[in-house]
Amino acid sequence: QVQLVESGGGSVQAGGSLRLSCAASGRSFSSYAMGWFRQAPGKEREFVAAIIQSGSRTDYVDSVKGRFTISRDNAKNTVYLQMNSLKPEDTAVYYCAAGYSMSWQQRHYDYWGRGTQVAVPS
Repeated sequence: QVQLVESGGGSVQAGGSLRLSCAASGRSFSSYAMGWFRQAPGKEREFVAAIIQSGSRTDYVDSVKGRFTISRDNAKNTVYLQMNSLKPEDTAVYYCAAGYSMSWQQRHYDYWGRGTQVAVPS
């Protein structure tokens, strides 16, 4: 069992930055691939970024490539999402998730946090 708690959300002006954190409790954090997803108002939840267990490989949706960076610290049981050059279209609730394989598909993740709100006013 893994429990995930996101933090670091807030409201930021367009062009600004935020760093989201996702702290995991329970054993074997390093055995899980981690993903970030987001859900904007009135839209379905979508993939944002993922990182494999060792941290040596990452993947991003095209809309955030070059602006967002996913990383992890297995010693701290934490995964991060550094978000730079934020745009109004990045406004959403951001969720972290844990699974055994790095994937764009939500069904491949077994554990989910409750989310943290990010707002980028236009």
